[in-house]
Amino acid sequence: MKNILDLLIDDFHERELPELMLRKQSMAWVSRKANVVIGMRRSGKTWFCYQQMQELMENGLEKERLLYLNFEDERLLPFSAQDFQFVLETYYRKFPAFKSKQCYLFLDEVHRIDGWDKFVRRLLDTEQLSVCVTGSSSKLLSTEIATSLRGRSLTTEIFPFSFKEFLRYKKVDLKSGLRFGSKARAMLQNLIGRYLKTGGFPEVQALDDELRREVLQNYLDVVILRDVVERHSISNTVALRALIRHIINAPATRFSVNKFYNSLRSQGIACTKNNLYDYMDHLVDTFLFYQVPIHSRSERVRRVNPKKVYVIDPGLLEAMFLQITDDRGALLENLVFMHLRRQGLAPEYYVTKNGAEVDFILTAKDRSKRRLIQVCWDIHDPATQKREVHTLQSAMQELGLSRGTIVTWLDEDVSDKRLDIVPAWKWLLAE
Repeated sequence: MKNILDLLIDDFHERELPELMLRKQSMAWVSRKANVVIGMRRSGKTWFCYQQMQELMENGLEKERLLYLNFEDERLLPFSAQDFQFVLETYYRKFPAFKSKQCYLFLDEVHRIDGWDKFVRRLLDTEQLSVCVTGSSSKLLSTEIATSLRGRSLTTEIFPFSFKEFLRYKKVDLKSGLRFGSKARAMLQNLIGRYLKTGGFPEVQALDDELRREVLQNYLDVVILRDVVERHSISNTVALRALIRHIINAPATRFSVNKFYNSLRSQGIACTKNNLYDYMDHLVDTFLFYQVPIHSRSERVRRVNPKKVYVIDPGLLEAMFLQITDDRGALLENLVFMHLRRQGLAPEYYVTKNGAEVDFILTAKDRSKRRLIQVCWDIHDPATQKREVHTLQSAMQELGLSRGTIVTWLDEDVSDKRLDIVPAWKWLLAE
């Protein structure tokens, strides 16, 4: 293992850092605290770490004071908690003068190694090392960090490209800020259509349609096999894949384990309800899916009502649909949810007293600052517009709010001062 570590350290210091598209997220280095970078596989966590390295080097740090190890490199396998000490020994043997200098250690996908958190805690307590770890499991937050690293970590969540980042990747320069002429509008309407189809995973941006779908399908397979089946020793992969297909083909809808369990039984697929709850928890843990509860002050109401489920990226939806969905509004709603989630918000859905649903309510301690957002693909049809506006206004009245927003695909209307009816491309750039 020492020989392998010696080679990997030399390789890293010899390589040039890749050319980067800078992400908007930032990361602060705080003494005696570990930085934790989380997110789904292939969403850009490693490149974000390279961005931090580049910033440190631009501020005068020698590259040799950086150390990066990727624990998905097969040359590091098998790797145990005891082997972590070899990392320190090998590094300081090569650079003994750095023992008394501030150095930076990046451990990529380290959650695969049991006991990583205790090693990081020891480093924070005993060494002049700032540590950054990455992982494609939200359990980094809830399990390991909640024990060994409680109060000793700062977390940054990385997502696939947002629409703004997608435009930057395409080198679209919005010189006019938020004022758009007819040419800019036409261009942005076209580009958001491409974004809805391509999604935001960095690696697939330059690929043709067929290869992009193949790569994205491979992403999903890796999540299923490595992050769920292998990590949790799941044997009933038929039920697991059926669950994933069901959600991907019905995004932005309420999901009931009981109903899905009955559906599996009718298909002759054996699975317990408890297993389905576990599978869903594992898939949320990998950042593939996000769950949104109903808005209510009653914990019982929140518990008994099904949660709505969203998928991390529109490109995955396009690549995995067994058939093109007629519910384009669900695709748009999924896009809106992920935009809110990128901002660190935790939206809920709201049901009026008459049983109508508003897609998102953003809560706030100051009740007057709560926001309601309804998503509708097309409101040209008078009956559709009347229904959506009436639902939103009913919720506004029940909650005592004076304004609401309807996000559409292309429609815009500012005639009603209480409502902002705004096309998605503009809303995504303005928010």
